[in-house]
Formats: sequence, C-alpha cells, structure tokens
Amino acid sequence: MALKIWINDGLVDESEAKISVFDHGLLYGDGVFEGIRVYDGKIFELQAHIDRLYRSANAIRLLIAQNPQTLIKNVQTTVAANDIDDGYIRLVVTRGVGTLGLNPLICKQSAIIIIAATIQLYPPELYETGLKVISANTIRNHPLSISPQIKSLNYLNNILAKLEALDRDMLEAIMYNHQGYVAEATGDNVFIIRKSKVMTPPISAGSLEGITRSVVIKLARESGYEVIEQNLTRYDLYAADEIFLTGTAAEVIGVVEIDGRKIGAGQPGPITGELLKKFEQYARS
Repeated sequence: MALKIWINDGLVDESEAKISVFDHGLLYGDGVFEGIRVYDGKIFELQAHIDRLYRSANAIRLLIAQNPQTLIKNVQTTVAANDIDDGYIRLVVTRGVGTLGLNPLICKQSAIIIIAATIQLYPPELYETGLKVISANTIRNHPLSISPQIKSLNYLNNILAKLEALDRDMLEAIMYNHQGYVAEATGDNVFIIRKSKVMTPPISAGSLEGITRSVVIKLARESGYEVIEQNLTRYDLYAADEIFLTGTAAEVIGVVEIDGRKIGAGQPGPITGELLKKFEQYARS
C-alpha cells in the first residue's frame, strides 16, 4: 500500500510527495529532524521529541511554520493515515525554498515533512548474539563547530564513519572526539558497564542527548544501578564488562566485540539484557 506523506499543510500520496530543488534542506542540509518510534499504536516520547526538534530549530534560527501542538496533531494524523501499529516516524523541517546562495534569510517559510512507515535497523538475531563494531578514524565534529545537540539534516560526519564500518563488514562504528574521548556511535549513544556501574559519555563529549539514552538512564537508576556520565577512552571500551548502544531505531543492543577485542563473555551481558527488557516494557506500557 502506498504511503501517505505529510507535506507542509496536508497528506499526499508518496508519489506526489515532492520538494523544490531549491529547498535549502536539499542544497545545504539546512534543517533539523527527529526519528520517533511507534509501539502498539502509541507514539513513543512524542513530547520529548517535539521539544528537542524546536530546540534544534531555535539553535539554527529556523522558525518552524507550525506551533508544537499543531505539529503533534499532524504527526498523529500521519501515523493513523498509514495504519502504523509498530513503526517509525521521520519528522523533517527544512529551511524551505531559497536560492543557490547560502543566505538562509531568503527562505520565506520552512518546509515540514512527516513520514510514518516501518523500520528495522538490525536483524532480530543480533539482539541475542550482539554487535561487532570498530573504532572510526573519522572523529566527531568539534562541538564548537556545530553543537552535537542540534539534530541537523547534515549527517555527513556520521556517514563517513559508517562507511568505515561497512568497509570492514561491520554495522556500526564508535566515534571519538577531538580529544580522543568516546563521543557516540554513528547513529546511537554508547554505554559501558564496569563492576555493575553504568557509564556513558557526557553530552559535552560530542554525543547527542538521545531520547532513548535518557529513558535508559532513568530505568537503570530506578533498577538501583549507579549511572555515571563521564569521559570514556578507547581503553575503557576495551576493558568494559559490557557495552551496549541505545537509539530510537536500535533501542538497546549489546556490543560483543570492538576492534577485534572480545567484550566480557563475548555475548550481550546480563545488565544489557535486563535494561533491554525494561525498555521494552516501558515502551509498550
């Protein structure tokens, strides 16, 4: 069945979902987005995603052409129109139509795109066997260049690191910042377990303040685990008892090898498994 896509003011068939070649989102990656999950027909943490979208937009001086309440309603309408029970929403806001010049002030109004469909990032069996990852040579963008908290349309930094992983027949890579500390994976946040303590890089290290990351931190603390946000080195990853990644599409997935070094027993660890179950329960509650 053809998808219904929300473009600006209403739904259109996917074959009619078009944007101008002069849209600055296309020409310059000038825009912001959110990826949002749907579980059992319920949109996961929608308010948190909308709040982050508007923060990102404000940071780049992009005025979203709808207020948050209207945008929430339009997201819900798009999900219902596509009969999505378990799926994924891509909510995109571009600067809008401009010229071939960089000047963003020429763009008169932002463009809003909402896609509701299905997604599968990792094969289900990998949640049992775990991911093998590498350390990327491509470092994370300097935080003074562009804040990692801006979820922008320009993902070239992450894509270059992703290519490194794919060239090694891996699905994911860990990215480090300009100081050599762990920032994030190409599309997910990074956690390690050491002596039953849950550790994750601070957002100042160059990681996005992920929605799933925040939920997992909350669930870990409610389960009695100490959660520490601190700078982590490559050695910390190598010496970890467990490693797992979190993200909207990935949810919670264990890492069993990095740079050819086995993590723990070489399978997703018990705390990783516990937090995955708690996350699944939370998401579907």
